[in-house]
Amino acid sequence: MDVESDELVKHGRNSNSSRNLPPVPPVPPVSNHRKHSFTSLPEVGLDQIYRRSPSHPSNGRHKGNSSFEASSRASHDFSETKDNLAGAKDSRTTYTVGSDLAGILHKWVNFGKGWRPRWFILQDGVLSYYKVHGPDKIRVSREEQKGFRIVGAESSRFLRKTWNVNVDESPEPKIFGELHLKVSSIRKSEADEKKFYIFTGTKTLHLRAETRDDRAIWLDALQAAKDMFPKAPFGHGLASPFDEITISTSKLRERLVQEGLDAHVIEDCEKIMMSEFTELQNHLMTWHQNHVSLIERLRLVEAEKVELETTVVDQQGDSLREQRQGKDYECSATDTDEEIIKHDPADIETDEDDDVYFDTKEFLSYRRHSIADSVGSLSDSDDMSPQVPSCGDPSMELVGFNYPYVKRRKRLPEPKEKEKGVSLWSLIKDNIGKDLTRVCLPVYFNEPISSLQKCFEDLEYSYLLDRAYEWGRRGNSLMRILHVAAFAVSSYSSTEDRNCKPFNPLLGETYEAEFPDKGLRFFSEKVSHHPMIVACHCDGNGWKFWGDSTVKSKFWGRSIQLDPVGILTLEFEDGETFQWSKVTTSIYNLIIGKLYCDHYGTMRIQGNQELSCRLKFKEQSIIDRNPHQVQGFVHDRTGQKLVSLFGKWDESMYYVPGDLTLKPKSYDPMTEAQMLWERNKPSVFSTRYNLTSFAITLNELTPGLKDKLPPTDSRLRPDQRHLENGEYDLAFEEKLRLEQKQRMARKLQERGWQPLWFHKPKGKDTYQYKGGYWEARSKRDWYICPDIFGPGLPELAQE
Repeated sequence: MDVESDELVKHGRNSNSSRNLPPVPPVPPVSNHRKHSFTSLPEVGLDQIYRRSPSHPSNGRHKGNSSFEASSRASHDFSETKDNLAGAKDSRTTYTVGSDLAGILHKWVNFGKGWRPRWFILQDGVLSYYKVHGPDKIRVSREEQKGFRIVGAESSRFLRKTWNVNVDESPEPKIFGELHLKVSSIRKSEADEKKFYIFTGTKTLHLRAETRDDRAIWLDALQAAKDMFPKAPFGHGLASPFDEITISTSKLRERLVQEGLDAHVIEDCEKIMMSEFTELQNHLMTWHQNHVSLIERLRLVEAEKVELETTVVDQQGDSLREQRQGKDYECSATDTDEEIIKHDPADIETDEDDDVYFDTKEFLSYRRHSIADSVGSLSDSDDMSPQVPSCGDPSMELVGFNYPYVKRRKRLPEPKEKEKGVSLWSLIKDNIGKDLTRVCLPVYFNEPISSLQKCFEDLEYSYLLDRAYEWGRRGNSLMRILHVAAFAVSSYSSTEDRNCKPFNPLLGETYEAEFPDKGLRFFSEKVSHHPMIVACHCDGNGWKFWGDSTVKSKFWGRSIQLDPVGILTLEFEDGETFQWSKVTTSIYNLIIGKLYCDHYGTMRIQGNQELSCRLKFKEQSIIDRNPHQVQGFVHDRTGQKLVSLFGKWDESMYYVPGDLTLKPKSYDPMTEAQMLWERNKPSVFSTRYNLTSFAITLNELTPGLKDKLPPTDSRLRPDQRHLENGEYDLAFEEKLRLEQKQRMARKLQERGWQPLWFHKPKGKDTYQYKGGYWEARSKRDWYICPDIFGPGLPELAQE
């Protein structure tokens, strides 16, 4: 790890009052962002030098700056003083006139967009890059081509195209990334002679030159840029006279003389003090060397990881792009394994092409809840009583909880077979270059509930809607929308540490949930196979909730992005209605590392009367110590912010009056915050699926229930039931059989198949419940239901 040496401060010395110690490696001060220099140079040929256009102002950052700049600046943006550079010139390779580089390199953006050209500039140990297409592209005139060596024929062609552009009238180019080479390491690819990588410790830049010779030029220049920063001395060079640190004992000697101590006592005191300082110095040096060694090891591990992942992504991406060029089709996050994710073919570049961190106001100062503590406090009885936050009004405390008690199971059955672990990486590795739409995922990647049941799991905290109804009935529309907003956030709380996917329902599959202990009954049905759409309807106490959902999925190689499509509607008896859509979900570390998901984006809860709400789910970054944040506000029709909301989607939500952004920095929102919702305690019987206590009950067959269910209910699906019982071999066999049967669903849909219980009204984009299910259930009249789980083919349902 290269560390820039700081200028040593020399204290006065004399033989009687000072001692020399080995130097401590200095901690360089953080520098202010500087403008790039514009040295006036004689103009030479286009292929020799180039002067970059003005960089961003020194008093602010571009919003487009990537995380490379953010992470490098936060940890290692060391000052580069004239003394440093002067001292380095004696023994290090330094920049000379015309040795700085500029040119086009292809940067890996993501799996969907692949390699994209960017204009890179290397100057004074800083590597910056810009876009070369779109409204934010860099523009360079002939007069500005001084001071930089241009690398590559593609770069020269790009410059010639910009000669006719009036740069003075063009907007200032937006810098999209910047990293400091003194805290970075460089590594060339062994598999591709044109590729190389730059590591900052937290991020990796994947680059590809036009030719092998161009890569060599860039690598030499980048290494020279690193070498111009002198390394901190180690080992035997610690005691060199030039780098000595002087410790003065003159003040100590004067004080001891005032006390009347003898000279030999004073000398002993000085020796004792110097001995202690020396020991401390040695400890600091040991810790520093261990730290440097650890950083280097981490970089080596990161290099190996990136090389492996890039190889997989490149090979798989090339294969899929050849097969799916120009196609964009949809599937569900829980779709069958024949419907694995495809990439978005859009070629329009946006600011999201590059990794960007956005600075947000961190004002959440409340104590983080410890899940481990919550689990430890639970008894074996696994009390399933929900966390009931105080709502400030004693008369509202029991609203949503004054329903009859129903005993439900608290754990899944004990597995009959030993669990078999299968890594997702092994699956991807064995299918590189294959058509992933035909790859069957083993049943071990599923959890024993279906997507239809997962829809009902979103209603775990339905008491919030009961309270919202009651607040509105009392004339308090503000408290109503606050509880609706808390309900919308609460649906994400069950996704934390849930790494298995639900079963994709078969066409025509249904699920019912009559829960008198929650005062509601719910029904859902898979209404379309291509695209995969699930519709649901729920009747509560004074409210109705319905909607349908599909997902556009994008496979980026190391992650999957899920963009929900569909509108959820909540209607109260008094006619007030709220509508919203879910935010984006991404699943990370598909190949290497711990699998985890994150939710991010803006959720707009639109009301049909005076109030609406906007919630921002903050995207988790690699350096974020306070993830899963949600911030928002309630506003009226004029846009005035009435109440601010904040919290975490996996913990709790709070509100305070007014606009938090207008509060002083010293303001602590928790001093007057009121809790709206808090996540229930996790189940101690969650097994490897990490199901919540509520989710454990969803697939339960209570006494007498089986005789009332239609043959299409998810509880009767054999592969899902086998998985719940821990019969993994049988579950896998049944899953293969049902998936083969499901492949006939598209033909059925093309022949005019229609869902039994939902329809799409003319002029509407959302499926709505058309009634009849609960009436048929009371009569146990299921003759119209197709046999979707049996050995035969499903029948064609007629309207």
